[in-house]
Amino acid sequence: MSMNLVKYEVKNKDIYFRDNRSGKGKLRCLPHLHRELELVCMLEGETVTYVDSVRDVLRSGDVFLTFPNQIHFYESNQTEKYYIFIIKPDLMPDLMGIFTSGVPSSAIIRGAANQPQIRGLFDSLAELCSPSSSDSDFTATRRRGYLLALFSELLSQMTVTRLSVGDSGALRSIVAFCEKNFSENLSLSLLEEKLHLNKYYISHLFSEKLGLRFNDYVNSLRVSEACRYLVGSDYSITEISEIVGFNTLRTFNRAFMKQMGMSPSEYRKNDGAAVQSTKDTLPAQPSSSIPACRPVTPVPMPSCESADPCAYDDDSCAYDEDLCSCTDSHVDSCAYDDDEDPCAF
Repeated sequence: MSMNLVKYEVKNKDIYFRDNRSGKGKLRCLPHLHRELELVCMLEGETVTYVDSVRDVLRSGDVFLTFPNQIHFYESNQTEKYYIFIIKPDLMPDLMGIFTSGVPSSAIIRGAANQPQIRGLFDSLAELCSPSSSDSDFTATRRRGYLLALFSELLSQMTVTRLSVGDSGALRSIVAFCEKNFSENLSLSLLEEKLHLNKYYISHLFSEKLGLRFNDYVNSLRVSEACRYLVGSDYSITEISEIVGFNTLRTFNRAFMKQMGMSPSEYRKNDGAAVQSTKDTLPAQPSSSIPACRPVTPVPMPSCESADPCAYDDDSCAYDEDLCSCTDSHVDSCAYDDDEDPCAF
């Protein structure tokens, strides 16, 4: 599968989890990146993995880990049994320096899932993240504790290298900078100054790798942040527009309509179209640690004849060929989606 077009995904949960010990789903998806860590514990079977153009095979007993904003995808022609977690690195502040300073020399730790201590941590974390888990006052604290213990074990068996200077490394640096500064007056010239990359090269990376313009990407980050404020705060729409970085209310409304298919006022009236409110926890000012809302940036996608657009699909997936018609361009809500979507983990 070509990596010429990569999907940037925006998440809205601290931890996504799928327990596929039943073997009902295949581990496969299109090339994508996101600011979360992606962790797979392969219990049975195998799948082909690609990370920043490096091909490998994830086999039974192996563990797979990608750092934030690494381009990755899976190709599978068989059924596997696995755990998969997509985790916001903010949950482990003690390890943030490692996650942001480099990338693993290899995304696969051979045989790690066969080690009793690591397998026990996976099983305990899976139990706490399952829908049937009781939500006590200390559940979130226990999750963070198991995460820290698990990643400490895994990282001790990995070699982390500095970011590469190629296209993938440059794109990762650009995306990371934009995620931290999207509420500011971002421009190609500013990125050129701060990252020491030619602005025309940056523009080329966005069009060739992500399939969208730089301004559209930045607006998608701002709109996603605005979704959180519309549902989780009492700020006016004008105030939210300014907080997330839009210069004018008109530009905000136009960008919001383009991404969400409705106006900001309609989105707020509909309670964020089933996006869970976090009014009690939303900070007064924007922060890179605030998860973004469910919809993701529309980018051109392969047709159903050329590739399966559903990430981590199963028999009830919203984009299964038997359930819908695939178009060449759509908002893919099937990858790592919310509990309301039948394709959710």
